[in-house]
Amino acid sequence: MTAAAPRAAAARNATLRIALRSLRAHRRRLAGTFLAVLLGVAFLSGTMVLGDTLRANFDTLFADAERGTDAVVRSADVLDAPNTPGGVRAPVDAALADRLRAVAGVAAAEPAVQGGGQLVGKDGRPVGGQGPPTLAGNWLADGGLNPYRLAEGRAPAAPGEAVLNRGAARAGGLRVGDTAVLRTPDPVRITVVGIATFGAGADGMGPSTFTALTLADAQRHLTPKGEGQASSIRVRAVDGLSQRQLVDRLRPVLPAGVEALTGADATAESTAQVSGRFLTMFTTLLLVFAGIALLVATFTIHNTFAIVVAQRTRENALLRALGASRRQVLAATLGEALAVGLLASAAGLLGGIGIAAGLKALFSAVGFSLPTGGMVIGAAAVLLPLLVGTAVAVGSALLPAVRAGRTAPLAALRDTAVDDAASGRPARLRAALGSVLTAGGAGLTVSGAVDGPSVLRTAGGAVAVLAGLVVLGPVAAALAVRAMGAPLARLRGVTGVLARRNAARNPRRTAATATALMVGVAVVGMFTVFGASIRATMDDTVARSFAGDLAVTAPAFGAGGSGVSPKLADALDGLPEVRRAVALGRGVARIDGHGRTLDVADPARLDSVVALGRVDGSLGALGTDGLAVSRTEAAGHGWQVGTTVTVAFADGAQPFTVRALFDGGGVAGDYLMTPQAWSPHRGQDSASLIAVALRPGVAPADGRAAVERTAAAYGGPQVQTREEYAASAAGGVDMMLSVVYALLALAVLIALLGIANTLTLAVHERTRELGLLRAVGQTRGALRAMVRWESVLVAAFGTVGGLGLGVFLGWALVRASDGAGTGSFAVPAGQLAVVLVAGLVAGAVAGLRPAARAARLDVLAAIGAE
Repeated sequence: MTAAAPRAAAARNATLRIALRSLRAHRRRLAGTFLAVLLGVAFLSGTMVLGDTLRANFDTLFADAERGTDAVVRSADVLDAPNTPGGVRAPVDAALADRLRAVAGVAAAEPAVQGGGQLVGKDGRPVGGQGPPTLAGNWLADGGLNPYRLAEGRAPAAPGEAVLNRGAARAGGLRVGDTAVLRTPDPVRITVVGIATFGAGADGMGPSTFTALTLADAQRHLTPKGEGQASSIRVRAVDGLSQRQLVDRLRPVLPAGVEALTGADATAESTAQVSGRFLTMFTTLLLVFAGIALLVATFTIHNTFAIVVAQRTRENALLRALGASRRQVLAATLGEALAVGLLASAAGLLGGIGIAAGLKALFSAVGFSLPTGGMVIGAAAVLLPLLVGTAVAVGSALLPAVRAGRTAPLAALRDTAVDDAASGRPARLRAALGSVLTAGGAGLTVSGAVDGPSVLRTAGGAVAVLAGLVVLGPVAAALAVRAMGAPLARLRGVTGVLARRNAARNPRRTAATATALMVGVAVVGMFTVFGASIRATMDDTVARSFAGDLAVTAPAFGAGGSGVSPKLADALDGLPEVRRAVALGRGVARIDGHGRTLDVADPARLDSVVALGRVDGSLGALGTDGLAVSRTEAAGHGWQVGTTVTVAFADGAQPFTVRALFDGGGVAGDYLMTPQAWSPHRGQDSASLIAVALRPGVAPADGRAAVERTAAAYGGPQVQTREEYAASAAGGVDMMLSVVYALLALAVLIALLGIANTLTLAVHERTRELGLLRAVGQTRGALRAMVRWESVLVAAFGTVGGLGLGVFLGWALVRASDGAGTGSFAVPAGQLAVVLVAGLVAGAVAGLRPAARAARLDVLAAIGAE
């Protein structure tokens, strides 16, 4: 044991020296690996840094908003429903604030009213609403309870006076003394009497907008009954009394159905709503794309080490002949990968900070602003990317390292064996295994798409298909490249023939290089098809169910806007150009134990502008206690016409009778009730859409002009034709695709670096061959063209394969996510053609540097190279 220990230490030292010397000697060959790891780690690190930063920014944001509030008194019951962050609560009696002020230990208590209010700027355009909410409320007189501080002017004191946060004022071009319109959604003329900062000096609560009115104005425009109500009551304690003690003192005087929680709990709740929903989804999405980038990097790194190991066969054989063990050669190769992985990952950590800043700028550029604040770098954002990057580098080099360790000493006496992956028994095994994986994965994907749609099953099948294509790659590469390169013989003569043969001569290498690009292009193609299908579904939905000529909307992302005033529908209905104008509102209620979104409209009038399909029962008989339900939703609950259903609103429950069934899947949702039934339970009275049908013979341009003139008095909401309305409904899809393409650009860049790196190594490997070509008359230009066309053929193989896979997976994703079976599938041939051309051009660009290097080779030195 004593003698073995020094020998083991000497072996380890020798292995380390071999790895370091080899790394220094071949550092240029591993440059592509270094860049692939760096970019992948930078994306992962940037994603985690951005997530940590946003969480910290939101924590600070909500802490500032609640800084002086020691307790919040509000309605205890909350209705959660889709697209209603934080849920819906009934208002509380504003007079409760007087009772709370009399409680021992209360320094201040003020009713707080908050609702949707979109400011219209000096140019007539709405301010904000594409992401962060546009809010309105009352100005809180107590400085401890009010997170806003006056920077200019004074607080509102008379009807029509308002204070704007500084960010909203700047965006709207408004100053103290200016008049403006606030959509609540009824248009309210306001006079700007003050400009406020959020906290110490921020322009606002993140990118949100806030318009502060007097308490009476806020109650009049933002609460259901118009007076005497508040969204909550904010309470501040005297010095020395804890928040928990304050809440304990408040609870005995609270009426039934009203609760008190500490300011710290209110802050944590607000933060959790963002962190638990939005930020989790947001960071998960980014981590998925970081994973795609690292997957692409894995193919690139594996290919690089496979080539380097093949080129160093004689060198490794000499090491074996001089006494190096298989384990030492294996360890030396993995040592190189470890060193490259560590160095590249460390550099990627620094690049991650820039990636995080770039991602924030990207989301702001597409209209999805995020809170501002300094970068926050947590320990996990440093350690995890470092470990993942190193593991990816070492794991990708493992198989080539094992192959290097198996090199026989006698290999030093012969030339490197030609890759036989695409011929003989290995090819048959690959073909069999790849075919089984691909067929099985395709079957699972189709099953998940059409047989009881399941996104999870579809995703599992997609992974199996990808694995099958990776295995089949070397078998298909030679045939595919020869087929795609056939025109080159006629177009480029001998240069084209040589490029085609070079691309097909090593199928394993070509397949490994192209697979990285195929993965990136497949994801691009999948999202392109998915986005086009969503747009087609929206177009079909509007064309099928919207029977009006014009749509009046106040579009906003999520819950960002205040909607359209329902009173506008009555005003439009009186125009001589208009046959019918119907407001379609939105409400929230709990039905059968689940939060649901309700459509609120006069069903008899709605049927003339919105096609509800076949109706069972009577839409005209809904009254104040009747529901119309989509046939699909009713079937899921076992309801029929005449069934009694309990509907729970924010202010109490009421039995309703199903009096009509209609076809769903259109502009109208699954539940429809009359304005009279909704009115006692509503919050702000707003409409999401006013559908307008013109009278026969009225020119569309004349009808639109008349509607726009009337709508101008209601804050100037958007007036669109049916086609424009369908296109705007799909606007979020275009924003999503813009972000997806930007995120996937990094994965595609890594794949292209892999092509460039492979060609560079191939040029080094074929130095003597290239020298002989130059010696027999090939010009530098022809040599450059040969290498460039070889790059284009490899890129074409990856791009075409990726597009085919992307279209298939896009179809599966559309079908798997369409539980109702009403969606449309569309293949955007034009966009996919652009992706194809971009892939070929990128392949040509990736070949520029290797081609230039090949052309610079000295002919005599190249001929004499080993």
